[in-house]
Amino acid sequence: MSHPRLLEVGRITKTHGVRGDVLVLLTTERTERVAPGSVLSTDRGDLTVERSTPHQDRWIVHFAGFDVREQADRWRGVILRAEALDDDDDELWVHELIGSAVVLPDGTEVGTIDEVQANPASDLLVLSTGALVPVVFITDRADGTVTIEPPEGLLDL
Repeated sequence: MSHPRLLEVGRITKTHGVRGDVLVLLTTERTERVAPGSVLSTDRGDLTVERSTPHQDRWIVHFAGFDVREQADRWRGVILRAEALDDDDDELWVHELIGSAVVLPDGTEVGTIDEVQANPASDLLVLSTGALVPVVFITDRADGTVTIEPPEGLLDL
């Protein structure tokens, strides 16, 4: 039996309050991932969301079985994963971007993606050259290659 591919959707950053709530930083814009009843997978087992509310740039989430702060604190830093949603095909996933070659529309290679850095305005591609490219400049991606169309001067180091 094959298991569907799980995608990283967020991580538990720290506890919030004394009743077992945690702060979750989503790595997706799909906020339904933390809707009550959602089941998220971790390396330690599945977690079921009982309730959640937005809080600044994160979510306050109460998972089933997290009744006191000490329980919740043991989950700090844990990665949350979920199955792809049917309409996630056009989504950009960090794990799919890392290591991709970055090219301009004319085919000129400008580096590879070392990491994706969260940024309030637009997440940034951190290239092997040190350049930072907002993801909004991605025009295409296929077979380990990401095409960008940056404004003039963006890649000048």
